[in-house]
Amino acid sequence: MAAALSRALKLPGKKGSQLGEYDPLTQADSDDDSEEDDLVLNYPRNGLGRGSCLGSGATDTRCGRTRLQEEDYLEEEEEDERRDGQGMGKGPRLDGTGGGAGSEQVGDEEGKKAKARGAIRTTAFLLPLACATLTVLLCSFLVPCKQGETQNLPQWEVQLGDTGGVTSPPLTLWDVDGDGMEDLLIAVIKISNSSQQISSQGNNKEYSVVALRGVSGETIWSHSLKETATSLQCGLQIAVPDDSTPQREAPPPVCLLITPSHLTAINASSGKTLWKVPAGKVESQALAVPDLQGDGVPDLLIATLPADKDPDLCLVLHSGMTGSLIGQPVNFTLSAQGKLIGPLLHETAVGAYYILFGLGTVEAVSLRDIYKNATGRTALPASLSIKDPIWEKQRKTNKSNLIHLSSGSEYLLPLVAGVCNNLNNLDPQSNRNVSHSDWVLLSSNSTVSIIRQRDIHTDWAVNSSAIHSRPAVGHFNDDGVPDLLIQQSANGVRKVQIIDGAKGVCLWEAEFVCPRLVLEGSSILTTAGQSVFLFWAGDLLPPSRNVTKQVSTPEPVLRRLFLLHPAYPTILQQLMSTTDTALTAIVSYQEVQKDSSYVVVLSRPVSGLGLGAQVVKSLSVKAALTSALTVRLGQDSKSSAPLTPTDFQINKFFRQLSFRQQ
Repeated sequence: MAAALSRALKLPGKKGSQLGEYDPLTQADSDDDSEEDDLVLNYPRNGLGRGSCLGSGATDTRCGRTRLQEEDYLEEEEEDERRDGQGMGKGPRLDGTGGGAGSEQVGDEEGKKAKARGAIRTTAFLLPLACATLTVLLCSFLVPCKQGETQNLPQWEVQLGDTGGVTSPPLTLWDVDGDGMEDLLIAVIKISNSSQQISSQGNNKEYSVVALRGVSGETIWSHSLKETATSLQCGLQIAVPDDSTPQREAPPPVCLLITPSHLTAINASSGKTLWKVPAGKVESQALAVPDLQGDGVPDLLIATLPADKDPDLCLVLHSGMTGSLIGQPVNFTLSAQGKLIGPLLHETAVGAYYILFGLGTVEAVSLRDIYKNATGRTALPASLSIKDPIWEKQRKTNKSNLIHLSSGSEYLLPLVAGVCNNLNNLDPQSNRNVSHSDWVLLSSNSTVSIIRQRDIHTDWAVNSSAIHSRPAVGHFNDDGVPDLLIQQSANGVRKVQIIDGAKGVCLWEAEFVCPRLVLEGSSILTTAGQSVFLFWAGDLLPPSRNVTKQVSTPEPVLRRLFLLHPAYPTILQQLMSTTDTALTAIVSYQEVQKDSSYVVVLSRPVSGLGLGAQVVKSLSVKAALTSALTVRLGQDSKSSAPLTPTDFQINKFFRQLSFRQQ
């Protein structure tokens, strides 16, 4: 009612016929709306029309209203009608005086319903939009992005050829397909099915080198050989003409295949032969030495057996560009006999180059002397112009010009973490790491010692019993000096130890049932700076130390691959177990994924045949740790950990590990 009165008071009305004055209430309640309708329908346009105030005409009660007032009137009329439910004050009145409370309630209810409908429509629109936005955000944060096929295939296994006995096939790592992940090159021997008996000439054997894709184990290429490969090495960069490589592109990486009588360089990407030369009776891997011919390509040095029996060993130089001989073989007569050591390249602090080698001994000879004796030239390349006075003082006064370092030696390896598995690489980075380091020397009496490269003196030595494999080098403590993983087996017991590389003291040890295999351990450097150590062993030795029953049993021996992290010295992670015989292993790194792959070559028995199947298995270390079996060794008295870690803490720690290359 108040709204109707307010509207009536604001709107202009019409005069009474008798009183001659304006009555707003009578105008508001009048049923005669013809004048208002006429006002709307006959709204003056452009100042013309009935009763227009712009021109002279008959006097009209509406003539006093301006055009602006009429527009305001229309706007207020529409606003009031919307607010009052479109009809308040126009319909028939029950009391004859105007709209009552009922019409006001109807209008209010209609307004509330209109607002409710608007709210429902807004909610119906915004709710699905909010759900869709939330779904997109959840997918972007929770669903992992695809990192490529390297994460889809964390483990693979492939069978290649046959194995006889426990002969370890040569293998190496190199990215031959350019996908950023190291691939595997391995020597393969296949026995012809037509003849199971091996003839004296070995005509029923097929020899080859196969490149396997590191991510899946698929064969990239295969290179046939006339005899078995004894060594595989990659990393040379030589610009040898090759039909498969456009001249505008960078020269392809080169892999070197060494057989007992030949050196063969192949294109690592395609497996095609670049050059092939006879090399006599090759006894060692090839060693990359500084460029001696000025062609910008490192040259090669190998150890061979001489044609006659007078000298014991020959060191031969070959061109890295073409494989041709550089001069003649240089003969050496050694005082001892035994296992071939080296050759290894060492660069002293002043930049002089020496070759370390020997047969049961470790001798050193200047590379400049080898070059002079091989070529007979007095003019030396720039890389051989430096002498080291400290090393020259160690030289013996004999015709061989050898510097004696050690006797009764079995293994000599550089004291550098992360390169033990890459000694067969020919790339400059690997050579630089190896040639500037101290050495780990393992003698035939199971004595482990460290030789300082600066003055060729022994830093420390420790005696162990029955060390059967080359030590693995890694960082167990945080003193910055690489430490050693050594394994020794006797009386059915395998003892695994970590020896401090700085002092020679034992940092960690455990005993296991001997797994009846001889395989060196491995180390993988983590992003935190410490290393994890991997080794093969049997079951953990019980406290009673009674292993006679386990050793004498004819049942297949279960061999286990363990991982040790120095942060948890009383915890081992068992990555895999198998009854196959592990022949050799190598570690591959994936920089993008911060992961490492443990590639192991297994000999798997074949029923009905005297041979074994050669199986190559690649295991992602990070993937294996997610399902590894935790083995507790008991609380170590030397351990600084005050509490025994829970399973949750162990799983969380090992699942967060990431690795990097040295």
